[in-house]
Amino acid sequence: MAPARKTTGAEAPLLPDHEAGPQRRASLPGAVFNVSTSIIGAGIMSIPATLKVLGVVPAFTMIVLIGIVVEISVEFMLRFTYAGESRTYAGLMRESFGRLGSVAVQICVMITNLGCLIMYLIIIGDVLSGTGREHLGVLQEWFGVHWWNLRSVALLFIVVFVMLPLVLYRRVESLWLSSAVSVFLAVVFVGICSVMAITALIQGETKTPRILPQLDNGVSFFNLFTAIPVIVTAFTFHFNVHAIGVELGKPAHMISAVRISLVLCAAIYFTIGIFGYLLFGDSTMDDILVNFDQSSGSRISSFLNDIVRLSYALHLMLVFPLLNFSLRTNIDEFLFSKRPLLAADTKRFVLLSLVLLAVAYILAIAIPSIWYLFQFMGSTSAVCLAFIFPGAIALRDIHGISTSRDKIIAAIMITLAVITSSIAISTNIYKMVTK
Repeated sequence: MAPARKTTGAEAPLLPDHEAGPQRRASLPGAVFNVSTSIIGAGIMSIPATLKVLGVVPAFTMIVLIGIVVEISVEFMLRFTYAGESRTYAGLMRESFGRLGSVAVQICVMITNLGCLIMYLIIIGDVLSGTGREHLGVLQEWFGVHWWNLRSVALLFIVVFVMLPLVLYRRVESLWLSSAVSVFLAVVFVGICSVMAITALIQGETKTPRILPQLDNGVSFFNLFTAIPVIVTAFTFHFNVHAIGVELGKPAHMISAVRISLVLCAAIYFTIGIFGYLLFGDSTMDDILVNFDQSSGSRISSFLNDIVRLSYALHLMLVFPLLNFSLRTNIDEFLFSKRPLLAADTKRFVLLSLVLLAVAYILAIAIPSIWYLFQFMGSTSAVCLAFIFPGAIALRDIHGISTSRDKIIAAIMITLAVITSSIAISTNIYKMVTK
């Protein structure tokens, strides 16, 4: 009989696939790719819109500052993780705040990850099958509208033949190659946008970027706060810190992987932000892929538009398994805390994987757009995972390892997160009510 799982919430991700031994450690490059893939998700498409709202200089400043605070929050998490016995985010919060703490993390991870997975499928569906007669998908532009390239059929094919094989891996390290390809596709996406922007700049067709925000009234001022959750969500990967870090083994290696990834992702974000904003100016949409759907008519432009959309869709397909990994672990830990480890129970592992894929697929077909949900996610569950919970752990300091500086930073982190999120939520509610 398999031993019962410890109730500390300490899921041990270091379990072998069929091709790996139980003692094989993850590599630093593999960790960098996995962290980078966890960071670069749907947030990248909204970064140009944040430049439109904030202006170039404030947006660049916010990207850098949020990246620095994220690095500090991850350092808090790793330091307290290795000072205790838990090896998951939920277990770490349980040590500091009991059962309530672990449940809070699990709920936030489930909301954030499931919401992102649904959004990924919606975007992939938009790219492949469009959003109606006005905006055809790539498959419909190439082959015409047929039953096999309708949204539901195209997404079903992607879920079964692309997503399913990847989500059945039991170790995060096994996804390093798909993560590397995903990062490469993100770079391709940014590279093509950069070439298009530079070409337009040489031809004098770019829009003049707004250096600072336009504060013409009170509503515009509060609108600035709605852009901050987008950047927060774009840097939130804390749900995968333990899955990646425990397999890597040494905390110092994980900190190095996080720092390299944050610099890489910040550079990608600002590059796509500035070049996307140069291309489309104040007409930049919340989802920049909508802008790329507006072809100028030339074959080259149409081809580049298709490449941009397809590279981004493929990128999301490869990000999907990483978010699914932590979502599946947290749901299993929440529902079956006294059962054997998930990776050791093949029946439960496969069944839970299939159920999550089915739920994400059904909701992606049923929900036409979740952009407001995306904004609220950045103001609630994502900000809790990225800033509030790590700051609270450092303030609680059950191991007595926080310095005075740590506690001051943690208090500031929590205070700013609560204030900015409250303003963003209030502004979004006001806009929805008065719209």
